[in-house]
Order: sequence, then C-alpha cells, then structure tokens
Amino acid sequence: MSAQKTNPLLCDPVSGTCEMPANTSSALQDTITPATKPVKIVYYTDPICSSCWGIEPQLRKLKLEYGDYFEIDYRMGGLLPDWSYNSGGISKPADVAHHWDEASLHYEMPIDGDVWLEDPLDSSYPSCIAMKAAQLQDKDTAVKFMRILREKLYLEKKNITKWDNIAEAAKLAGLDVIKLKADFDGDAKQLFAEDLEYARKLGVRGFPTLFFSDGTANQLTVYGSKPYDFYEKALLALHPEAKKKPVINSTDPLALFSIYPTLTAKEYAVLCDEATTEVKEILEQLCKEGKLDKTVIKTGTLYRKKQEPSTAPIKECRPE
Repeated sequence: MSAQKTNPLLCDPVSGTCEMPANTSSALQDTITPATKPVKIVYYTDPICSSCWGIEPQLRKLKLEYGDYFEIDYRMGGLLPDWSYNSGGISKPADVAHHWDEASLHYEMPIDGDVWLEDPLDSSYPSCIAMKAAQLQDKDTAVKFMRILREKLYLEKKNITKWDNIAEAAKLAGLDVIKLKADFDGDAKQLFAEDLEYARKLGVRGFPTLFFSDGTANQLTVYGSKPYDFYEKALLALHPEAKKKPVINSTDPLALFSIYPTLTAKEYAVLCDEATTEVKEILEQLCKEGKLDKTVIKTGTLYRKKQEPSTAPIKECRPE
C-alpha cells in the first residue's frame, strides 16, 4: 500500500490495523532493552486507534494469565498528526464517523463514531503527549488513564485533545493533574518525540504493533488485531516455561470487576472463554439485580460495578 493511498484513520478490520504511510526504516534489530521479567513487549498504540481498542480483550486476558512473565512498554504512535492530507477516502473528520461505527461492529467493542461529527479531533498528538506525562508519574496508573481516555472518546464522544477532558480523565485515574499539566507542557513532548523516533527505527507502520523480546536476538512481532492465541503463542515461543494462571474464580461473576473496573461484553467473554451472547445475558441479569451499572451507546455497552465511580454518564439498567 503506497503512502498516497494510506490514511491512518482508515483502520482495516480485516488486517486489524490502523496503518501509517509506509516508510523505509530498517527492520527490527536488537534495539529492545532487556526487561526485569523474562519477556518485554514494546506496544505501539495511540489513544484514538480503534484497532487498539479492539485488542483490549486479548491484552487484558494475557495480563491475567501470564502477567508474571512479561512487562509492557507502552509507546505512543502519533496516529493523527493533523488533517493536512487527503487520502484513503478520508479527507475530513466527518469521513471517520461511519468507519468507526463499522469498526465497532467488527471488534464487538462499543465505539460511537459521531464524535467526528459533533466534536472532532484535529490531532492525536495531545492525548499521546498526555500519556507520556502520565507515565512520568506512574506507568500502571498511566495505563488506567489511557483506558479512561478511550472510554471518554469512544463512549462519551469527548474530544480528548482538549485539556479539560484530559484533566478529567487524569483525576479519575488518580493522577496529580497539576504535575500532569507541567509535564504535558514540558518533558512529555520530548518523550513523545523519542517514541516517534523509536518507531521509525523499529519500522512501525501501523497500530497495534507488539514487539515481543526475551532480551536477546529472539524477537517476535504481532501486527494488528489478532485472536488471543497469537499473543499467547508469541509469549510462549520466547518463554516456554510460562505457566497459565486461571483467570478468576468462575463462581463469582463479579470477580473480574475487582480487577478491571469497566468491562465490555466482548472483554468479559474473552476473559472467561464464553460466548458473547451468553455473557450478555449474565451481565444484564447482574444489572437487573442492581449489582452493575451500564453505559449504553448505539454499538454496544460498557458495564461497571454499582459502587465504582463513573467515568461516563450512567443509564439505569433496564431489560434490552
């Protein structure tokens, strides 16, 4: 695919990628530094990458089953620098709306593309820089922060280039908002520039891209949104001694919410190895019993425990 025909926001559900214009960078070399755990994953993503939202179920499961054996280095890809191009059938924000609705149906993850009609983003750079600022405080909290940013974007239709929305997400994640702003205006910009440079060095051409390494020349790449076993097999190829943990005690349907405060039906299904249709019945019953709240949009639902603080407007649980 040529640079002239590639648009980064025209994510391809078939390949499971949000593709960037091709570059001539060299292939992945031994540039990934060793991890404190046996395997390190360098994960190139972007807060507005719909395909990355699509692999949340797989990544959450990998963390639960094999989290003792790997660590993830989250790198920001800068999916949308600005709107100074006209390619791939997308030349303005409104062109993305229908495409995102289709991506939502493909990944079975809720996305409301109307944000591109109501309050469109002019770049993904501010949210990427905000993520680098969050990482300066705490890497685990930064992951939580990015999840909240995505929920605000995909479900609440909030423009996450705006500081007010970034600050609200940071507060919900438990970050120091004053420090975040200082880092956002300072060191985080350089850290983001370094991520972009590192991406060129690794030859990253789209998102999600996950580089698995055991700290030696043994490296594997999983490119695009793939079924869970692709990620599991990559990890086990590099560290065959890894032992799978059971995800959770299946006798308590609410147990997963103590680990992940918000879950979609697709995420719950992947984590439990159940059919999505069966999982929806379980989650809806928990809503009827007053144990869960839910946020409903036109392409799906996000569930949270009743006592959890909300990151989005709550709809009263009613039979669908």
